[in-house]
Amino acid sequence: QVQLVESGGGLVQAEGSLRLSCAASGNIFSINAMGWYRQAAGKQRELVATFTSGGRTNYADSVKGRFTISRDNAKNTVYLQMNSLKPEDTAVYYCKASITTTGRLYAVDYWGKGTLVTVSS
Repeated sequence: QVQLVESGGGLVQAEGSLRLSCAASGNIFSINAMGWYRQAAGKQRELVATFTSGGRTNYADSVKGRFTISRDNAKNTVYLQMNSLKPEDTAVYYCKASITTTGRLYAVDYWGKGTLVTVSS
């Protein structure tokens, strides 16, 4: 019923910038929370930045001051502006959303398939 599609990943030099997008589509009644996670090779998936169900933002300490999460509610889209990128930011970035679909009374977590960000030194 719901699909999340990420875009905007690619190869960028250190200190460069990228903007990721994640668009949710389908039988969406409401989005309770939405944000970004990443997984580097050989590491566990970790939170990068999210909008919580209360509408506040939450960032990993490693990206504070460099990354900014934003959203366009009319488009069911969340963005991640990544500035001052470092090689250690290299990872597959996944979009996650907690979504209530029409006909249900509860939210379910959905994941995108990911977009690869590679930062060269």
